[in-house]
Amino acid sequence: MVMVRDEKGSLRPPSSENILSSVLNFEPRLKEIAEIDIRYIVNIDSSDMTPAVWDQIAGMIFNDYDHYVGFVLIHGTDTMAYTASAISFALQNIGKPVVLTGAQIPGHLLESDARHNLVNAVRLATYDAAGVMVLFGDKIVRGVHSSKVSHTKLNAFASINHPKIGQVGTRLEFFCETHKSPGTPSLFQGFESHIVSLSLIPGMPVDILFKLLEEGIKGIVLSGYGTGNIPSVYLPVLKRAQEMTIPVVIRSQCIEGITNMSVYSTGQRALNYGAIEAYDMSREATTTKLMWALHRAKRLEEIKAIMHNNYVGEIHIPHVY
Repeated sequence: MVMVRDEKGSLRPPSSENILSSVLNFEPRLKEIAEIDIRYIVNIDSSDMTPAVWDQIAGMIFNDYDHYVGFVLIHGTDTMAYTASAISFALQNIGKPVVLTGAQIPGHLLESDARHNLVNAVRLATYDAAGVMVLFGDKIVRGVHSSKVSHTKLNAFASINHPKIGQVGTRLEFFCETHKSPGTPSLFQGFESHIVSLSLIPGMPVDILFKLLEEGIKGIVLSGYGTGNIPSVYLPVLKRAQEMTIPVVIRSQCIEGITNMSVYSTGQRALNYGAIEAYDMSREATTTKLMWALHRAKRLEEIKAIMHNNYVGEIHIPHVY
């Protein structure tokens, strides 16, 4: 949203002293919607996002929770869905809206979508809604279901395996409840960053995965085929990971994929070696949740229990397969 071009024409974050004024310049009339305080967290390209920054974001919102009716987080689009998922797990039982937004086109350009997204995000932050959400284009998506699906379209984000929770039109319209909690907000910071996420391809050498296990990796997210099928050549890797108490979470490579690993023998054998199904969680939710779980548990059964617990609407496990 606030990116500027350098002397070579490449986009980069502006200088830190100019960044706050840049936001206000997008639409000076924002004060007609709400009384706004602007806080600075970090000034980075979102591709440089780290779990430490997720903790900063969640901590700042938690500490200021009682002072505001809602929060807007301006974020680069590349890792916005990861941040939305991560702070959903870090900030629980919240009864106010936390809205992430950004822009596909830098805000200083006439054709930018920055003003549209920022204005509507501020509008949403004043609503009687709750939870971490992404507002982008004409969509309102639950944070743990969000994923960036286009780098050119202004509707850049989709809701994975779940309907969007609302839309932007002449008014903001909601289609479902936004998980408003009557409980006390809780802060659960901490993410284990020593994990890897890989998509299987036909013929990928099994040695790659064995080397990861031996080099200190703490967890693996493995995107299998279809309903979560894993070729038999990788089963020894799962067995070794189980022996080393390294969780391997299996998800589907399909954009709208839901794991059902007991359907085929290859998937069932992977389950027998301790593989954890992701079910209908998005790539971003699966990854950040494993990072979050590893910070809280060491035993495989404890990690599996966390991965299969529904904290903020991120997962649905069918009762009958």
